[in-house]
Amino acid sequence: HVQLVESGGGSVQAGGSLRLSCAASGYEYPGYCMAWFRQAPGKEREGVAGISSGGSIYYVDSVLGRFTISRDNTKNTVYLHMNSLKPEDTAMYYCAARSSNCGSFPGYNTWGQGTQVTVS
Repeated sequence: HVQLVESGGGSVQAGGSLRLSCAASGYEYPGYCMAWFRQAPGKEREGVAGISSGGSIYYVDSVLGRFTISRDNTKNTVYLHMNSLKPEDTAMYYCAARSSNCGSFPGYNTWGQGTQVTVS
């Protein structure tokens, strides 16, 4: 069973950058779909970016051109590079995994504990 631990959150000024990391444990990881979600206070959790085991990628429209998801299967790690950050990007960011049906955000069933991103 895959376990996920996020890191890299923090506070940054608008226009700045951050890189989030998600370390995954478990031999099943290389075959898993991985994604980043976020949840702002008072709002529902939303999918931000996803990446399949083969490297297919998808993003929510609001982060296109600013965020980049990548994975390094040699390190069992998924990254979210965030550039040109805006105050509306402020949220708790969660790493998520699922074993199949990559390509959409619904259905992720394994979650990390989250890392806070604050943009002022």
